[in-house]
Amino acid sequence: MKKFLVFFGKPFIYAACFAIILILFSVYVLLDAFVIPKVYAVIDDSISESITKSESDSESDIIEKSDTEEQPAETLITAMSYYDGNIDLKIEKFTENGVVLYVAELKLSDAKYLRTALAKDKFGKNITEKTSVMAERKNAVFAINGDYCGFNDNGVIMRNGQLLRENPRKKRCGLVIDRNGDLLIIDEKELTAEKLKEINAVQCFSFGPTLVVDGEININETGKSKDNNPRTAIGQIDALHYIFIVVDGRTKTSKGIKFPALAEEFKKRGCVTAYNLDGGGSATMWFNGKIVNSPTDGDYIGERKISDIIYIGY
Repeated sequence: MKKFLVFFGKPFIYAACFAIILILFSVYVLLDAFVIPKVYAVIDDSISESITKSESDSESDIIEKSDTEEQPAETLITAMSYYDGNIDLKIEKFTENGVVLYVAELKLSDAKYLRTALAKDKFGKNITEKTSVMAERKNAVFAINGDYCGFNDNGVIMRNGQLLRENPRKKRCGLVIDRNGDLLIIDEKELTAEKLKEINAVQCFSFGPTLVVDGEININETGKSKDNNPRTAIGQIDALHYIFIVVDGRTKTSKGIKFPALAEEFKKRGCVTAYNLDGGGSATMWFNGKIVNSPTDGDYIGERKISDIIYIGY
């Protein structure tokens, strides 16, 4: 017993114990930040279905629309296009100056076909799935990665009419999709619960920067990478008419793109609004059961697990 007390009475033992405690604490912090899942909310898709319907729609109107729109008479699908009367989608691949980009032009008959999904249908921290997994679970026609909303603790986040986080970033704009399917760029400090309700918001994304406003390039935010990188972004031409762009990068085939050049891609296609989403290794475009682009973070080739997607489907 005396030897035991003498051993633990030595100064280096206290230092060793302190070091072990410090290591265990550091490991816990890392696991908490990047591994341990934390669920904050479960998403109810039925809310999105109801909130996108016009207030003037009567029950009979909704039933009639369901009979005609949910059961398209004919579906035409090719390797890079889809048409069924409600969804008109065309995807093109462009290679310009060492950059490979995929441009999807989309026309919808109703805003309710523009949807979002979260990994495992839950909002939280370290809850992730691949874009393809989420898209297939939702029987999507088309999907891109979203803003990786579960990675950060700040930003205003709404999905399917549910306000999931109200923690606005300073000097940053969010992207709102309203009940009519219109894209709105709004300073996050203005995006209160009351404001989101007032503008009939259905989705709200927190990433950026803004690329196009009122038809003109408008990149006025700082803090985002200014280098060539893989990118994902969304834009609107007019009512229910959209452009999605995913750019490959960090490979010998495609170096990626800078924000001004990305904004120009939207402007020249007639977009009045465009907004950058999560990029890098997250940048993914999925269509009809297959990944269209070549996702990579520069080291690993393939899809990254992320927290959310934007998808088109029923």
